Amino acid sequence: MPCSAMGNAADESPSKDYVYAVPRAQTQVHPALTRIVVSRAPTRIDLGGGWTDVPPYCDREGGFVCNVAITRYAVAHVTHGQTAHGTVADSDPTLLQAALKRTGVHDVAVTIENDFPVGAGLGGSSAASAALLGALAEWRGAAWDRAVIAEAGRRIEVEELGVPGGRQDHYAATHGGALALTFTSGVGVRRIPLSRRTRDDLVARSILIYTGQSRISGDTITAVLGAYEKREQRVVNALRRMRELAEEMARLLERGDVDGIGGLLAEHWQHQRALHPSIPTPRIDEIVAQSIRAGALGAKAMGASGGGCVLVVCRSNNASRVREAVRSLGTFIDFDVDDSGLTVDRDER
Repeated sequence: MPCSAMGNAADESPSKDYVYAVPRAQTQVHPALTRIVVSRAPTRIDLGGGWTDVPPYCDREGGFVCNVAITRYAVAHVTHGQTAHGTVADSDPTLLQAALKRTGVHDVAVTIENDFPVGAGLGGSSAASAALLGALAEWRGAAWDRAVIAEAGRRIEVEELGVPGGRQDHYAATHGGALALTFTSGVGVRRIPLSRRTRDDLVARSILIYTGQSRISGDTITAVLGAYEKREQRVVNALRRMRELAEEMARLLERGDVDGIGGLLAEHWQHQRALHPSIPTPRIDEIVAQSIRAGALGAKAMGASGGGCVLVVCRSNNASRVREAVRSLGTFIDFDVDDSGLTVDRDER
């Protein structure tokens, strides 16, 4: 409280100018400012068209993917320090080092965490790169653009880490929502409007189950692309039909026809599994067979497969029955639709 006041203490209106006595200890303590940037990017379920977003197919034929970002996230923290580590599956510490090198950021402590299984086929590495690049851009005080971060993340994977792959995961991670993605020499992004009823129906009737087996996509992708380059008709025809199915899925999703999507999911899996023998596994085949037997409309593996997750779409009245039929075959991953995509927050304390 004030030790003295300028003016007469008996005045009706005391002066606003006060001299405060400050304890000596307080005058000597100047806490350092702690700066923290936290960013978050979603994973995705790919309904149709995966593989057609991978060069050289998309450059020559044109690719199309219909996917939906989900509320399973990679989260990056950046603060002052000199260490970097990550726990997100497909991104070992080389992803962190590559991103730091590319952005020119030094003397920071970086962590990446996730709430989805390792190698789930949900685009986890792309979510990690998006979250990391978004956080580092904010740390540098730079403006960031969703498409720019998506492309930067893909370049890190391809050029720095030598991981072949497409672009769909990066755009789901940065943009969020339900997307219709067109791939040619560039990328066209269209947000598919979802009514509340469609969104709730899709989530309620979808079962995402993790097989417990981690897929390794690089070798499989290389083999499929090699077959395409040789113009093997089995692969060429499958990719063309998968692209067509994805285009139809986007139209059905916009109309709210979850039944139609489920039926196309079943056909898509038949073409997807025909691309390479390593794509289906006995566990995946069992999940698909048991879910169909229990009345599901369709099911397919996520991502490049060889393990990872399976998405099952049920009829409007039998999701509980299907869930029981496949319960012993894996671990359920609950989710909702993510609308935000990449988000970045900054705090100074």
